[in-house]
Amino acid sequence: MKETQALDMLAALSQETRLRVVRYLVQAGETGASAGEIGKEVEASSSRISFHLSALERAGVVSSERRSRSIIYRAEIGELGNLISFLLNDCCDNHPDILACCGLNCGPS
Repeated sequence: MKETQALDMLAALSQETRLRVVRYLVQAGETGASAGEIGKEVEASSSRISFHLSALERAGVVSSERRSRSIIYRAEIGELGNLISFLLNDCCDNHPDILACCGLNCGPS
């Protein structure tokens, strides 16, 4: 992952409603959810949720697919994994204390 992509994703996630949206969509899995469903879950109006979903989509955190008359949004699990990997491996240089905090035992013994 390039640094600029990581920064875009982190910026998109650094807002309360957007973080709630992503958490909800991760739980929704491959099924995803419509903007209306997401808005109800995170208590955001339709205009606000559209704004937040657009920002998340531009950053590559979520994707959308038209299904009949609805647009279904899904968390980009692979990209979120790439972001976590970038933070742990590239930025934190596999620091054992950071990996231990995350329950990972990937560093040298």
